[in-house]
Amino acid sequence: MTTTAPTSAVRTRIAPSPTGDPHVGTAYIALFNLCFARQQGGQFILRIEDTDQARSTAQSEEKILSALRWMGLDWDEGPDVGGDYGPYRQSERSGLYRQYAEQLVEQGHAFYCFRTPDEVELIRNQRREAGLSPGFKVENPALPKEEVEKRLAAGEPYVIRLNVPESGTCVINDLLREEIEIDWSMVDMQVLLKSDGMPTYHLANVVDDHLMKITHVIRGEEWINSTPKHILLYQYFGWDLPTFCHMPLLRNTDKSKLSKRKNPTCITYYERMGYLPEALCNYLGRMGWSMPDQSEKFSLAEMIDQFDITRVSTTGPVFDQQKLDWLNGVWIRESLTAEALLARFTQWAISPERTSAILPLVQQRVEKLSDIVPLIGFLFQGDLPLTPELFESKLELVQQRQLLQFLLWRFEQSLAWNRETVEATCVELSEAMEIKLREFMFPLFVAVAGTKQTVDIMDAMVILGSDMTRARLRHALSVLGLPSKKELKKWEKAYRAL
Repeated sequence: MTTTAPTSAVRTRIAPSPTGDPHVGTAYIALFNLCFARQQGGQFILRIEDTDQARSTAQSEEKILSALRWMGLDWDEGPDVGGDYGPYRQSERSGLYRQYAEQLVEQGHAFYCFRTPDEVELIRNQRREAGLSPGFKVENPALPKEEVEKRLAAGEPYVIRLNVPESGTCVINDLLREEIEIDWSMVDMQVLLKSDGMPTYHLANVVDDHLMKITHVIRGEEWINSTPKHILLYQYFGWDLPTFCHMPLLRNTDKSKLSKRKNPTCITYYERMGYLPEALCNYLGRMGWSMPDQSEKFSLAEMIDQFDITRVSTTGPVFDQQKLDWLNGVWIRESLTAEALLARFTQWAISPERTSAILPLVQQRVEKLSDIVPLIGFLFQGDLPLTPELFESKLELVQQRQLLQFLLWRFEQSLAWNRETVEATCVELSEAMEIKLREFMFPLFVAVAGTKQTVDIMDAMVILGSDMTRARLRHALSVLGLPSKKELKKWEKAYRAL
């Protein structure tokens, strides 16, 4: 096994998981990793962390790479461009992790755990009742060698867990936060290798960062509490630690963690809404950081030239869409000539790819070209001018609100987005809710198109995309009345029962 210490050249990485839409939070962390590496004359690497085989998809990976490239965030090494330290998908490195996990077992730093999920949960509950952290942690966790060999030979399922000190303090030296102390009693015996043979994030992350010679781990602050486990792994393997830097999380305007339940978080949403990639990149660059001259509008090249990561504030920056709108307008007015604006608009609105998908939907419905725009105008809009009166139908208002919320939850869970999956979701949910499909579809037509007189709504949703469709549903809910906390709990229970 390679145990080469990290190179002196700065190397940073972003490691998205291809389990959903490309998130603005991913772009935010990628941007700061890229700027730090470029400013230092180093390399920026993209690695795909697809150890969650049940949820990871090739489509999600493709969308992430495409979205980051749209924003102008290019990488020096990755699954699509290659490099000297590949492969850059963790699923293609699975045999490697087992070797390292078993090495830790041999050295006494990890152990085979044969406990069932019910037994693990019992230990967690006992710790909760004792006022301790609810993670898995027991005294003398390893079985005798003979017992382990007997169980392995019998084919009993197992995981490999990390040995963790029972007392003392782990000190994390953070580039932004200086020293962070975490008591070892708060750190659980983390699973390193799952029962399906795939590694958890913690093992794969450390092994890959070391082998790919990552010198600076710049990531979100949600990973602070996991860092002691990562430090232990570096120490157990005898490897040099990288420099850790934990960025503040993006926040909603109410200071809660930025989430798709409250805000559009998909990069593709902003592309489809007509934001300029330069403006979105600029705005994310202002999240907790500022130019030395405090200028609000700056290019990626200017940010790299002036970048100093110690200027990052640890206070969670607020992602304010109205502020983004203003900045995007500044970019349109100040940075685009009339010819450039025409080119951008043409590419966004009437590119050959988009028009070839839209025009077949209206060809059988129009008698003259001027009939086209009223039928498809909603495909080019942002939030539609909805009113509660538009939703008047046989269904009661509370049914329509619940229906839209259930659809939103279903669409959030969809890994694929095409005519077949969208239609199947609507049919299945209408049957589960015992609502005739025609009546079920009415509020969906209004929410997505602003009217019931339009092109085929299923095809329209596919063209709009999952992110824009969900944004339309959230907007319709806000017009009809978002559920109260009490109502939401009731709906969640009913949804789970479907």
